[in-house]
Amino acid sequence: MIENLNPKQAWALLQSNSAAVMVDVRTSIEHSFVGCPPDAIHIAWKEFPGMQANVSFVRQVEEKVHDKASPVLLLCRSGVRSVAAAEALEKAGFKRLINIVEGFEGALDENKHRGNIDGWRFHGLPWLQS
Repeated sequence: MIENLNPKQAWALLQSNSAAVMVDVRTSIEHSFVGCPPDAIHIAWKEFPGMQANVSFVRQVEEKVHDKASPVLLLCRSGVRSVAAAEALEKAGFKRLINIVEGFEGALDENKHRGNIDGWRFHGLPWLQS
């Protein structure tokens, strides 16, 4: 079963459990230009051009997360792609998968802007930008 945590809960888990790992599944462009949480491992679920699926995603996570019982928190822009990524990891035998609802940028507001309603950055959690 895939757990859902909001960004604040996810940050608390990362702070309290040294075995927990965050995987940022956004595209390279999102990761580089929009920003990312510190220490998140970037492994894109889909990538430009055309948002093609990363067929090596599971293998790449396995290379970084050696214990499939470790908590793996998955982050995308708004909490949708991360669910699909978690499902793929669940099929590969990972035991504790956590979708970060709201994602990094959060939901669209009435003006179709992200970051004004919810999301990692909205909550003032640590992040970096290149």
